[in-house]
Amino acid sequence: MDYFNIATNEGIATMTLSRGKVNAFNEDMVEQIHSNLEKLENDEKVKAVILTGRGKFFSFGFDIPEFLSYSKDSFIGYLTKFANLYTYLFIYPKPTVVALNGHAIAGGAMLSLACDHRIMVGGKAKISLNEITFGASVFAGCVEMLKLATGFNNAQKILYSGAMFTAEEARQLGFIDQVSSDTQLLDDAGKIALGLAGKDQTAFKSIKGLLRNPISEKMMERERASVLEFADIWYTESTWSNLQGIKIHT
Repeated sequence: MDYFNIATNEGIATMTLSRGKVNAFNEDMVEQIHSNLEKLENDEKVKAVILTGRGKFFSFGFDIPEFLSYSKDSFIGYLTKFANLYTYLFIYPKPTVVALNGHAIAGGAMLSLACDHRIMVGGKAKISLNEITFGASVFAGCVEMLKLATGFNNAQKILYSGAMFTAEEARQLGFIDQVSSDTQLLDDAGKIALGLAGKDQTAFKSIKGLLRNPISEKMMERERASVLEFADIWYTESTWSNLQGIKIHT
């Protein structure tokens, strides 16, 4: 089953997440996103990629009810795939824009941080790294990407509070780059993508690598240990009890 669709126009590939009402990530979806990003990377006709979602959610994050059936080792395997996905997207050689059509929670916010430009609808939509509110941690890579976007103090505020931020609040923190509207979101994202795609692509790839490769190397140094720590905390009695109460409307 495909959990998204891809449309290409003027060299811009738009990948729209489409899994249930909240676009929650499961293992198959993460694998599909990764493999199709690789195909787009190797397609010479594609000059930039836009990620967006369908409905009121960009993504709820992990499909928690589904992962409650996983063994700890299987869950670690999934976490590794997810961390590999955002690390790959973080150093993706082509320009990437995320158009946050609605709520971007936990893993959804993590994936958005990996993109070159983050644009979000104003109004009721919220973005959050809310793991601390249900007793979970985050990953080393997520922290590095967040600090890059927001600076240390704002990263600490976002992670310690687990708060839900509007687009306007998130822009002030550096969590996103631009606020748009429902009707203008994809047009605005397309303008950014076209602008980046119009640059010399060899130069863009080089400059992006110079900016981001040192950070990705730092991410990967601590990622495995942080994944294992995340899993240890996930399976503690208190966190596991909290997770049981999380429902997803599919």
